[in-house]
Amino acid sequence: MNCSECSYIQPIEDQGIVSLRPMSDSLERMLFTQDFEFVTIGDTVSIDYYSREQMLDILQWVCKLPMVEGSDLQVGIWGAGNIGGEPSWLPATVIISRLQNYDIVDIIRRRQFTSHMQPIVDEQEQVVAYEFLLRPVLDGPSFQPYRLFDIAHRTGLHSFLDRAARISAIETSAQHLPCGVKRFINFLPSSIYNPQYCLSHTFAAIERLHLDPKDFVFEVVETENILHMPKLQNIFDVYRSNGIFVALDDVGSGYSKPELIDKLKPDYVKIDRGLIDYCDQDKTKQQQIAHIVERSLDVGSRVLAEGIERREEFEFCRSIGINLAQGYLFGRPAEQPIAR
Repeated sequence: MNCSECSYIQPIEDQGIVSLRPMSDSLERMLFTQDFEFVTIGDTVSIDYYSREQMLDILQWVCKLPMVEGSDLQVGIWGAGNIGGEPSWLPATVIISRLQNYDIVDIIRRRQFTSHMQPIVDEQEQVVAYEFLLRPVLDGPSFQPYRLFDIAHRTGLHSFLDRAARISAIETSAQHLPCGVKRFINFLPSSIYNPQYCLSHTFAAIERLHLDPKDFVFEVVETENILHMPKLQNIFDVYRSNGIFVALDDVGSGYSKPELIDKLKPDYVKIDRGLIDYCDQDKTKQQQIAHIVERSLDVGSRVLAEGIERREEFEFCRSIGINLAQGYLFGRPAEQPIAR
């Protein structure tokens, strides 16, 4: 799914027609073997289904075809109320994943999530910013955020979810935060194929709510494999051209290496919580943190230590020039800003 398809996800109804293309000899033999009722027009075969479970059975049988014929199979679905319209064609494996995880897909489709805020403090422990994190809505279905994004990736909905999460964070910030308080919001580079277009909805939301772009910091999240450096640099450039700051998240962990600081020159560098944990007692971690701080200051980036749960960790970070911190020591994610 690209950004042009992000505004609405068609639900999979309990009854309708599932179409498959391209038609092949092995697909036709399989349909006869299973006694499915079907109609063939050109290279497309259409089958009536009477429940999502039945559709899943059909597609699972289809995926037993030899990979040379089944790997590029596309699926289109007409619900009972939409027959005669034009469906979105998606790979069979994506539709199967949506059916197998329909509860999570429905949460994404219905936008049954909200944004909670975790405080970010300065060296005097004054709250100067908040990071916005996706959470279930009150009285809505529960979910683990990491699973929501994992299912979104596997079902082709990560662009929809990423954009909806950004808009949710912007709208929540407008309700609760005054001008001048920074708002850190995650984004997935893989969901942004054309920054000028894909991010236009983000910029429009900020403008619609009469917010100051300089209050926003968009950060690359930890799960992203940063392989396409020119693309990420382009995304950063588009954010900055609209007056928004950018951050490199979880530096020191996974793909977010300190070397990226020199290449991307982010406005903020967030040090991974794995390095911060008990850093006051670990000389190796202290050296790694000091190295990140030095590289960050060389390119003019501000440094933020994530995951601080112990005062000793905060004291060490403050002693080497880190002037922003985040973690349970200062507050957990919550629906409302904390009073300090």
